[in-house]
Amino acid sequence: MLLAQEIIRKKRNRQILSQEEIAFFVNGISNNTISEGQIAALGMAVYFNDMNMDERIALTQAMRDSGDVLNWQSLHLDGPVVDKHSTGGVGDLVSLVLGPMVAACGGYVPMISGRGLGHTGGTLDKLDAIPGYQTEPDSGLFRRLVKEVGVAIIGQTEDLVPADKRFYSIRDNTATVESISLITASILSKKLAAGLDALVMDVKVGNGAFMPTYEASEQLARSITQVANGSGTQTSALLTNMDQVLATCAGNGLEVKEAVDFLTGTYRHPRLFEVTMGLCTEMLLLGGLACNEAQARVKLNAVLDNGMAAEIFARMVSGLGGPSDFVEHSERYLPQSSIIRPVYAKKSGFLAAMDTRQLGLAVVNLGGGRHRLGDVLDYSVGLSKVASLGEAMTLDTPLAFVHAQSKEAFLQAEQAVQQAMMISEEKPDLAPEIYRYIRQSDV
Repeated sequence: MLLAQEIIRKKRNRQILSQEEIAFFVNGISNNTISEGQIAALGMAVYFNDMNMDERIALTQAMRDSGDVLNWQSLHLDGPVVDKHSTGGVGDLVSLVLGPMVAACGGYVPMISGRGLGHTGGTLDKLDAIPGYQTEPDSGLFRRLVKEVGVAIIGQTEDLVPADKRFYSIRDNTATVESISLITASILSKKLAAGLDALVMDVKVGNGAFMPTYEASEQLARSITQVANGSGTQTSALLTNMDQVLATCAGNGLEVKEAVDFLTGTYRHPRLFEVTMGLCTEMLLLGGLACNEAQARVKLNAVLDNGMAAEIFARMVSGLGGPSDFVEHSERYLPQSSIIRPVYAKKSGFLAAMDTRQLGLAVVNLGGGRHRLGDVLDYSVGLSKVASLGEAMTLDTPLAFVHAQSKEAFLQAEQAVQQAMMISEEKPDLAPEIYRYIRQSDV
């Protein structure tokens, strides 16, 4: 008979856990037969002693199987079921445009997303800025939209990966979040429960990223790629730059507006375009929707230029309860803050560095993110027209525009923006937007 304390002891002593032992422990997390103290103890043992790749695969699969695992075969879809996941960034609205673009190219994207965490924005929080949009529809509506529209972006249901909810909350309270083995299982169990044929990971690198160093980001990307492929889902990862805000804005409603502008061709920010195209291209290749990168990019540019991607976004929004004319009149529906003012540089020169994490926290402090679970968000606040690294700045050049609800909030954000932006006399060398691709053949 298996005992939780013996499994903990084994991992504490740097031994390798069997698939059976891991499945037993995860089952105990789900049905509450294993205590919080025991879960915390195993988390700490893994944090210090790590897991090998077989253990990581077993943990991911056990957590995936702790709840419902979606199956799309009964819908007889005529294309691959594909998705993308980001480790989180500031101004990272990629999911809002990527899903419709891939769907317009023949993929099916059942995207199960999360809310903001720390300084990073959450896709569900952005979509909550759209009046009427249901982030928690019933499974029937979710499946119907995936089949009929090609994409639906919703939140995690209670029946998907219940083990992760309990395990993560305990890890968060016991300082064991920063374990690559446990992060891998937490991310992948939720994605693999969506019944995917292929997955592309966007692992952020830089001062606005979740992982502290390039090396840690690469380790996570390699771990996720190896575990996902070992679990039967074709997966690649991109290491992308988060040393500056990805889009021109950060803030829920503001990012939705920029996503609409991107899809309709009103404005496509070059950095956002490059990262989005890189991720979409990899999804088309893994899903068999393109033979090579050049063909994938031709298809993706076509669905942007002919309006198909924008139309699919509009159908997703209306299908999940939002306005039927949202794309045409997004400004009418999105909330507006009472104060919109520029923040200026204090000296001339070039924008040489950006503390992206601090800019994300400035949005949180404006009311656009949560200090604690249950905080009510203000979807109108944030930063827009954020300057880019390397840009020439004068005393009359805005670093960004602050969207706030009070003078006090504006002044606090103004100070945060000025402190987060470093002006130099010399133009900086810019890092690439995509550092590298990590594919199955690389791990």
